[in-house]
Amino acid sequence: MGRQRYWRSIAGDTALAVAIATILAIVWTWRDWPMLSQLHLPDTDDVMRLQQIRDWLAGQSFRDVSQHRLGPSGLAMHWSRLPDLVPGAIIAELAPMLGRAHAELAAVILWPSLLFAAALLLTGRIARVIDPAIARTAIIVAAIAYPVTTLFMPGRIDHHGFQIVLLLVMVRALVARPGHASGAIIGLAACASLVIGLETAPFILAAGLLVWIAWAAGRPGAQLLGFGLALGLGLGFARIVFAPDGWGFPACDGFTRIAWQSAQYASFAPVILAVAGARMVSSRHRIAASGLIALAGAAILFPIARGCASPYGAVDPLLARLWLDNVGEAQSMLAAPADIAFGYVGLLAVGLLASLGCAHRRPSLAWAMVIGFQLVSLALCFLQLRGAYAGAILAAPALAAVITAARARGTGWLAGAWLGSAGMLYPLAAQAFVPAPAAPDIGTIGGQDCTGPAVMTALARLPTGTVIAPIDLGAYAIAATRHRLIAAPYHRNNAGNAAMYRFFLSPADRARTIAAGLGADYVLFCPAGFATLDPGLARAPNRLIGQLLQGRPPGWLHPIGGDIGASRIFAVERGLSSPPKPL
Repeated sequence: MGRQRYWRSIAGDTALAVAIATILAIVWTWRDWPMLSQLHLPDTDDVMRLQQIRDWLAGQSFRDVSQHRLGPSGLAMHWSRLPDLVPGAIIAELAPMLGRAHAELAAVILWPSLLFAAALLLTGRIARVIDPAIARTAIIVAAIAYPVTTLFMPGRIDHHGFQIVLLLVMVRALVARPGHASGAIIGLAACASLVIGLETAPFILAAGLLVWIAWAAGRPGAQLLGFGLALGLGLGFARIVFAPDGWGFPACDGFTRIAWQSAQYASFAPVILAVAGARMVSSRHRIAASGLIALAGAAILFPIARGCASPYGAVDPLLARLWLDNVGEAQSMLAAPADIAFGYVGLLAVGLLASLGCAHRRPSLAWAMVIGFQLVSLALCFLQLRGAYAGAILAAPALAAVITAARARGTGWLAGAWLGSAGMLYPLAAQAFVPAPAAPDIGTIGGQDCTGPAVMTALARLPTGTVIAPIDLGAYAIAATRHRLIAAPYHRNNAGNAAMYRFFLSPADRARTIAAGLGADYVLFCPAGFATLDPGLARAPNRLIGQLLQGRPPGWLHPIGGDIGASRIFAVERGLSSPPKPL
């Protein structure tokens, strides 16, 4: 009877998660259809992911994750093929029946929806372990848990939603009955997440620490052993299958040799402790043995993994100041504008307080596990706001418990509990009550979206060439045209991104020399692409950008491309050759 009830609960939770994910996917698709139907995806990483999949399906090697039309001479991306597998399979299967464009459209809608349903289901299963009465409510709360819901909207095919699902797999295994199986699930999910990218490394460390704490407190070593073996063996398999051609790139910013070696060595520690700890009954002995292993591990790993502490350390200082420090989700909670910070962190903070309250009233190991991850999420927000994604969805079980308790206290309490659990409330409240900083105005013709379809269409009509354009336009232009783009928002593209900024910020004569060195055929100028620049710097009349803002391009830049609003496309005159005729 108990087993039948268990499978019935899984069926019910799955049906609710799939229904909510489907309904929201339809609503979001209808809302975003004008852009989505043109495969103009929500984020630069999404559109670059789509282009990477296209290149792979067109014959580029599985191990070659470089973008050969980015930067002065191509760029070895820090990405992995693992997130390409499912959307790539959808496109490959549907293209013969629907055509390539419709197959791609289906993939960018289906894949985030599947991930969203999985995330909702896992959240419900985590909540059910804590209290079966809150499981279904937790699924609903997770479905409106801004900002994490933005990772599952149609078009969001980049790896962030996938990593959230893997993180929830780890949490679900942590709150399950401890044993070899739960440890292996944690290890395999951690391995897959590391192969995709290092953003979730702090959560993987937290998962390993929570497994270790339980073992150090006297629990048998089955879960610790399963975790270490699965992580180590999984990393070995991943090295064979997913190691890219740029495996030896000297950075710890993705699935590189440095990151792999660090994680591989670290996976030995839980295995050694679990095997040796079988003879250790005392917690003091287990902790002492752990300290010795940690010291030995630190001595081995420090020379290898020093770069992992600062994966963006090699970014050009000019780029860090003009670009990276202004990326919204990469900003610290303390450095970001107050309205943005509150919108990101609001649900996480309320959910953490709710979890602490629930744990105080009904202490349990499951609450301790969830709170541990929420604390890591909050700590990461002091470095980068993107840490709030995990904390937002992990707020759902506690907020569901609050809603369930409020239901017995009357309509007013219930309405308040639902309002506090609505993730979208926090950015809306921030916009209403927190003064937003004035956006810099670098010119009278600013404000247009640089990546809009009109700009991309005009650029695509031109004969294939090399384009200098603002950094955020790069990924969209690579996906929409056959051109090479000098700049795009990827930290490894130091040479291209720095050259682009130096081109626009230099005097006209110097800019022409830079353009010649890059072999540039076109310049695409969009004022909105430089909105983060100091207005005085942008308007300086002795700089190329100032001349372009004033509508006075130098003689070697010839307007082409027709009327595309605030943006302008110029052909670069080379030597004494005559300028191309306007299209």
